Amino acid sequence: MSKLLVVDDEAQIRNIIRKYGEFEGYEIAEAVDGMDAIEKCRKDQFDLIIMDIMMPNLDGFSAVKKIREEASTPVIMLSARGEEYDRIHGFETGIDDYVVKPFSPKELMMRVNAILKRVHGEEDKKHKDVYEYEGLRIDFTARKVFINEKESEMSPKEYVLLFYMVRNEGIALTREQLIHDVWGYDFYGDDRTLDTHIKLLRKSLGIYSSTIVTLRGVGYRFEGKQ
Repeated sequence: MSKLLVVDDEAQIRNIIRKYGEFEGYEIAEAVDGMDAIEKCRKDQFDLIIMDIMMPNLDGFSAVKKIREEASTPVIMLSARGEEYDRIHGFETGIDDYVVKPFSPKELMMRVNAILKRVHGEEDKKHKDVYEYEGLRIDFTARKVFINEKESEMSPKEYVLLFYMVRNEGIALTREQLIHDVWGYDFYGDDRTLDTHIKLLRKSLGIYSSTIVTLRGVGYRFEGKQ
């Protein structure tokens, strides 16, 4: 049974997520703010954290940054705001997904299921798998990307998006396909999340940013070795 930590200063929000999470078969623990979340993560291990941004004592961004020093637990961030800055800051901090309040509890659980399925699938993968193009080397098994022998630090979702695109090298990938296959839930018409990740991924790829080609009106394509 996977164990989730729900962090929000609003008891009503925690109760709703607990109700739907337990219905999905998850064990639920709660924290009332960022400091409480850090303490609980020090004492216990969680499979995924659902973290609010705006909280007293310590905000969600700061809490995730502190937790990331000791654990790589997947994080879904909750926010009452939908500004691009919050999205970018959250993804750069290393979160896996971003949900704007008010949200659909069912959709939130779909995102939780998708992330856990992906994480467990990666843990089960045993064989060595490496992709190389000029000075770009992607080690799928070790979950590492190197540019001219220097490791490029990426967020968890950047890794997943890059790996998926490389696996489908040379294929035109629609926005809907990328959202569905990488995020693991149905596409709802808001592709800002995808565009934000593509922007961050290109930045992480540095001199190889051009390997991700924009297909106007369609989506994106990864072009490395042909």
